[in-house]
Amino acid sequence: MLFIGVSVKKAAASKVLAPDQAVVAPVAKVVAKSLAQKALEKLGLRRDIDLALHLPLRYEDETRIVRLEDARDGDMVQIEGQITHSEVTFQPRRQLRATLSDGTDTCVLRFLNFYPSHQKTLSVGALVRARGEIRGGFIHREMVHPSFKLAGGELPGALTPVYSTVAGLPQVYLRKAVLGGLARADLSETIPPIFIGKNTPCGIQSLGEALYFLHHPTPDVALATLEDHTHPAWQRLKAEELLAQQLSQLQARRVRAAMRAPPLFSNGVQNTQCSLHDQLLERLPFHLTAAQQRVGSEIAADLQKSIPMHRLLQGDVGSGKTVVAALAAARCMDAGWQCALMAPTEILAEQHFRKLITWLEPLGVKIAWLTGSQKAKERREALAMIASGEALLVVGTHAVIQDKVIFKNLALAIIDEQHRFGVAQRLALRRKMGHEGSKMTDGGQEPHLLMMTATPIPRTLAMSYYADLDVSTIDELPPGRTAIVTKVVNEARRDEVIERIRSQIAEGRQVYWVCPLIEESESIDLVNATETYEALSAALPDTLVGLLHSRMSVLEKKAVMGLFNDGLIGVLVSTTVIEVGVDVPNASLMVIEHAERFGLSQLHQLRGRVGRGAAASACVLLYSTGDAPRLGETARARLKAMVETNDGFEIARRDLEIRGPGEFLGARQSGAPLLRFADLETDAEWLAWARGVAPQMLDQYAALAHRHILRWLGGKAEFLKA
Repeated sequence: MLFIGVSVKKAAASKVLAPDQAVVAPVAKVVAKSLAQKALEKLGLRRDIDLALHLPLRYEDETRIVRLEDARDGDMVQIEGQITHSEVTFQPRRQLRATLSDGTDTCVLRFLNFYPSHQKTLSVGALVRARGEIRGGFIHREMVHPSFKLAGGELPGALTPVYSTVAGLPQVYLRKAVLGGLARADLSETIPPIFIGKNTPCGIQSLGEALYFLHHPTPDVALATLEDHTHPAWQRLKAEELLAQQLSQLQARRVRAAMRAPPLFSNGVQNTQCSLHDQLLERLPFHLTAAQQRVGSEIAADLQKSIPMHRLLQGDVGSGKTVVAALAAARCMDAGWQCALMAPTEILAEQHFRKLITWLEPLGVKIAWLTGSQKAKERREALAMIASGEALLVVGTHAVIQDKVIFKNLALAIIDEQHRFGVAQRLALRRKMGHEGSKMTDGGQEPHLLMMTATPIPRTLAMSYYADLDVSTIDELPPGRTAIVTKVVNEARRDEVIERIRSQIAEGRQVYWVCPLIEESESIDLVNATETYEALSAALPDTLVGLLHSRMSVLEKKAVMGLFNDGLIGVLVSTTVIEVGVDVPNASLMVIEHAERFGLSQLHQLRGRVGRGAAASACVLLYSTGDAPRLGETARARLKAMVETNDGFEIARRDLEIRGPGEFLGARQSGAPLLRFADLETDAEWLAWARGVAPQMLDQYAALAHRHILRWLGGKAEFLKA
C-alpha cells in the first residue's frame, strides 16, 4: 500500500499516468479516504453522534454577493466578477496576482502560496466568486489569500460552517462528514417530557432541531447570539450536556455505593491500652483546629461504613491536611488493615514520610518507603514488609502502584495533590486491594479512598466535575501562621530585591528564589536558574546559595534540601519542584522571577512555602514585560489577585474565571468529561436544573438515562469511577 501511494504521488508530480491507471486511481481514493478517517479519529469523531456534536467554530456568509463599491475596508465579504488580469510576479517575492472586476470597482486577489490549479481557475476571462477581507492596497483594493471558486449556481441558503480540524482534513471533507453523521445519527429525544417545560432550557426546541440549525443557521440570525452561545439552540445543547455530566457522576456514585469496603472500627493495638488514633492525638505538639476536627469526624464516619469512602479533602496551603490524613491512617491501622499514601513527587512524598515517621514510629508503627530511585535492596525489603503486613503504612510516589507491590490487606488509599495523577494511576492504587495475595480478592471489594488537594475547588466545579465526591473542607489555618505580604516588582528593581534578601539573611532567615526555566531558551527570553544561582552567589559572597531543579538526581536533590532544612543554605534557587510539600518554617521570603509566566494557582502554591513560622513573611513577584509596553491582561489579572488576597478559595475562584475548568482540573482531564458547550459561570441555572433532574431520571427512566450518557460521553463515563 505504501508503494502504491508513492507511485501515485510520483505520477501526479510528473503528470505521467501509470500504465495501470484503472487500478491506481481507485486505490489512491482509498488511501485518501483512509488518511481522512484517521484525521477524524484524531479529532475524536468516531461515531455519527460525535460528528453531529462537532459544532462550528464560526460561520462564513456565502449567501449574498456584495458589490465592490459597497464594500468597506476591513469587511469580510463575498464578491463576484470577471478576471481581467492574472500574472505571477517576483517582486518583492513570488506571488500570484489576479484582478477581479464586478463592473463597480476592481480588486486584486493576491496569493503568496499557490498551486497551478489556482492559476488555471484565475485565468483571464474566468467568472469567479471570491470571499475574504477587503483591504486598501497601495493602488488597488485587495484580498490576500481569499477563498474562491468559479461562479455559477445558486447561492447557499444558510451560513457556511467552519469547523476545528487537523492537518489532512480539509473543510470540504469535514463538512460532508458532519452532514452525513447528522443525517445518520439517532437524535430521538432522551429527556422525558415531564422534565421539559417553559422554565427549562429543554423547552426551547428539540435536540435535532437545535443541531440542524447550528450546523446551517439561516442568514437572518444575529451572529452575536451564535458567537456568545446565547441562541436558544445553544441553550438546548448546554442543558443536554450538563444533564449528561450529572447523570454520569450520579451513576458512578451509585455504582460505588453498591460496592463493599471493610468497615474500619478500632480493634485496639497490641500492648497498648488506647487506640493508635488516640495516642497520636495525644502526642501531637499542637491542638487541632475546629476545622481539622470537623473533617476528621466526617472521614471517621465514612471509614466505619461498608460503602467505600470517596472523599476529597481540600484545604488551603498550610491548613494542616497531612495530620488529618495521618489520623485517618491511624484509624485504618487500628482496625488491623494497611494504608497507602501516594504523592506525585519524591520531594512531597518524602516530606510526608518524615512527618509520619516522627509521629507514628514512636508508637510502634512500621512505615515502608517506595520510590523509583530506591536501590534494589531497599526496594526488596520494602516489598517484603508490605506483602507480609509488617508495614501497616506505605508512603511513596508512583512506585506504590507498580505490579510488584502486593499488599496483604490494603483498606485505605490516600492520594495527595490528586489532580496531578491521571485516572489510570488512581484506579491502579484502588485495585491493589483486589490484588492476588491480598486478604480481600473479591472484585466487588474496594478500599476507602481519601484524596487531598491544596487547590480549593470552586463551588461550581464541586457541583459539576466533582459531583461524584464527598468534599471535606479545612477552611481555617492553624494559629500562629503569619500573613504573607505580597508585592509586585518590576524586573528593573532587581537590585532592591537582592538588598532585601541580604537583610533577611542578616536576621537569620532563609529565602526562596524561584525561576521558571532550567536552561537557556532561544525562543523565550528568560533568565534561567543556573544563571540566577551564579548571580546571587556573586552578589551574596557570605551566604551559601543552593540550586535545585528537576534534572538533578534524587540524591542531589536530597542533599540540597537537607542543607536548606538544616539552615545551612541561606538562599535556595529553584524551579517549581518546590511548589508543594516543602516545609521550612525559617524561610520568610519568596521571590518568584518572571511571575507573569506562572499560573495563579501555581503562584499561590509557591507563596505558601513561606509564612510557616512566626516571622513576618513576604512574597515578591518579579515581572518583566519584555519588548511589550505593558503586561498582558491575563498576567495583570493574576498578579492583581495575588496582591489582593491570601485566601486560597478566592484565588481558586479567580483562577477558574481566568483559565476556565479545562486547565484548572489538571490531570483529571484524562478522566472527567470536560464540558465543551456549557459554561459554569454563565450557565449555573442549567447546572441546577440538571442536578435536580438527574436523580429522577436514573430512578424513573433508567433506559433513557443510559442512552443520554452514551450519546454525550460514550466510553468516557467509565473513567468517572476513578
